[in-house]
Amino acid sequence: MDDLSDALLLARWAQRDEEAFAALVTRHEGAMLHHARALVGSAAEDAVQDAFLELARRPPQLPAEAELAQPYLSSWLHKVVRSRCMDTVRSETRRRDREAQVAAGERIEGEQGAVDRRDTHEAVRRAMETLPQDQREVLVLRLLGDKSYREIADITGKKLGTVGWLVAEGVKALGARLEPLMRA
Repeated sequence: MDDLSDALLLARWAQRDEEAFAALVTRHEGAMLHHARALVGSAAEDAVQDAFLELARRPPQLPAEAELAQPYLSSWLHKVVRSRCMDTVRSETRRRDREAQVAAGERIEGEQGAVDRRDTHEAVRRAMETLPQDQREVLVLRLLGDKSYREIADITGKKLGTVGWLVAEGVKALGARLEPLMRA
């Protein structure tokens, strides 16, 4: 089923062809996980699963032009994943606020140890986690998701110029955080 278009796979899913839906999940799951992990870390799988449940329940109407269907579905899935991640972030923020109120007076200090120089992937992941959420999100979509600025603007709801600025600032900040590792 790898050679079938997203539109055809969705049409088959409408007829309850479970293999077609599984093929859609296989095709898009990796990119969705990259996006979600950048936003919510370990809760990424839940957000992605929710997005695919939404796709199963209420699939979007894809453009008739075959070459537009896959980017459209990818953007739609990214928007749903982002929405679920933002719900998780808001929920996590409320939880942390409640915990802070309960634990008033207790100070929790959590400083990460030095990043292992030999583990570049881990160093980049940790550096990405320190970036503001909006910078981290656009960098993941651009660098790991290979999305164009226009696609990122569509997914995030940000203006094209803002996306460009966030990418530039994120790369600059990421470089500053990783630069000491390059000297070591």
